[in-house]
Amino acid sequence: MILVIFSLLGMACYGQSMDLESIRANYQKAVSDKKLCHTMIKGLSTGTESSVHLTYLGAFQMIWAKHIINPISKLKTFNTGKKKIEAAVMADPINVEIRILRLSIQKNSPAFLGYHKNIEEDQKFIQANNKNITSTHLRNMMEALI
Repeated sequence: MILVIFSLLGMACYGQSMDLESIRANYQKAVSDKKLCHTMIKGLSTGTESSVHLTYLGAFQMIWAKHIINPISKLKTFNTGKKKIEAAVMADPINVEIRILRLSIQKNSPAFLGYHKNIEEDQKFIQANNKNITSTHLRNMMEALI
């Protein structure tokens, strides 16, 4: 019983150690670093504290699809991440960071996946609300997208 409690505490602490700034810093690196991408998914999967964390989990899963070889697994992983991002947008539609992440995924997704319908909407929303961005990583990501 004690072992179970310590295991649960360890998992909770691991999820909490994934602070937003380190997640932001690793987001773009994960595209070319398969191991980092897997580590980020594992860390974020232990518990999503907020809709922003849920969005990052979905985004990392969609990036992970790039690292998978099997086309069926690629599509399944991509769609799993897409559902998480869309759920986060529904839960917190006025969050600029969530919109930046969705925009980055939509702008970089292959056209045949059909995940491009919110690009213009997100660009307008981000431009209207970019004064609220205080993170350097997030601001750099936004400037690269817009």
